[in-house]
Amino acid sequence: MSTQPAAVVVGYDGSPSSIDALRWATTAAVRDLAPLRIVEAFELVVYSRPSPGQVVPLEALRTAREKGLSALAEGIRLQQPGLTVDTVLAAGPAAEALLAEAEQARLVVLGSRGFGGWSGLLVGSVAVQVTTHTQCPVVVIPPDLRPHAHEGPAVVVGVDGSKASARAIEFAFDQAEAMHAHVVALHAWTSPFLTYADGASMLQFDAHKVEDDSRLLVAESVAGAAADHPDVTWTIELASGSAARALVRRSESADLVVVGSRGRGGFTGLLLGSVSQSVLHHTQCPIAIAR
Repeated sequence: MSTQPAAVVVGYDGSPSSIDALRWATTAAVRDLAPLRIVEAFELVVYSRPSPGQVVPLEALRTAREKGLSALAEGIRLQQPGLTVDTVLAAGPAAEALLAEAEQARLVVLGSRGFGGWSGLLVGSVAVQVTTHTQCPVVVIPPDLRPHAHEGPAVVVGVDGSKASARAIEFAFDQAEAMHAHVVALHAWTSPFLTYADGASMLQFDAHKVEDDSRLLVAESVAGAAADHPDVTWTIELASGSAARALVRRSESADLVVVGSRGRGGFTGLLLGSVSQSVLHHTQCPIAIAR
């Protein structure tokens, strides 16, 4: 007896950011032969001193939202006849609803910002909460997403030799295979090796050794995923300095950046590492946080 694959879940609220997320999620669901599940949160907001005659009954609001979601799903089915699309209008906060849906999802896709909140923030509270606490991969779509001008699709993955990085590499190769994309395995170093040169007392930095060791670390880290995806081409890129800065810079010409939820170092109690948080807030292309 065959079972239906886990769904691609997308958060939707009608905002431009959520519309971009819905487009990306639809494409991903079609690629993965997976169902698409559109989740909208219905949270009643009571305003003080409502104007007389302007109060809309709660059930009428819910019915209107349900009809809107149904029409949205039907439009996607017409464009993608083989795609299974269902909808959820969840009562309560959006982050809570999405985290509940994520328990059975293969992937959660979000816009960086929905309606509400502080417009000065680059990433909204819902995206931060979901990426921090969910146990499945999450893709966040930045605002004003536009196609990049480059020779072919590219998936950039941050590599640092950690277990979280290994999961990110597997996810990156899975996505690259589905997207017919090239993988760029990016490693950045900030603490160079210090060695004595010819017995001198002054410590000197051996740049060639750092590059050789870094290249070996990346090659060993990627070897398993590359063997599992023989049709996916990949290259190594090394950068000195901040890993977050290197990934953000590389996102300007990428189709997807993939990072682990936590890398080496930092405080183990944190659920989302500093590099992941920084790239999440500044990336120029969709970012996937793999778990």
